[in-house]
Amino acid sequence: MSGFDTEHLHRLVPFSAELGIRVVAAAPDAVRLELDWQARLCTADGVLHGGALMSLADTAGAVGAFLNLPDGAPGTATVDSTTHLLGAVREGTVSALATPLHSGGMLIVVETELRNGHGKLVAKTTQTQAILRPRPTSG
Repeated sequence: MSGFDTEHLHRLVPFSAELGIRVVAAAPDAVRLELDWQARLCTADGVLHGGALMSLADTAGAVGAFLNLPDGAPGTATVDSTTHLLGAVREGTVSALATPLHSGGMLIVVETELRNGHGKLVAKTTQTQAILRPRPTSG
């Protein structure tokens, strides 16, 4: 989907604006987002909070699922998300790369890797998104 930029993301997912998440690229086969280290998003010793990392991964996966929706489906909802936190982030920018593993009629599965500014893998997330269907209108 062309035109999916940071402004669009922030309208669709307002929490992403609160965190400062930016869209680098967004296409059905890969979504790239970024999040800068910020002291307000840290735990002890200046480590970026795992919840901030998981939010970045969840947002990247959700955008990836959204861009793979079948015709007529209005959106998705996360039904399962597993994150393995593999390294601390104490500075710089974290990049997320989300790629679809499965796009079906009921579920979309997306894998997201988070890497620090040096390219080191700091987290890996696999999430399952349920495809929402329009509700029938009552007459």
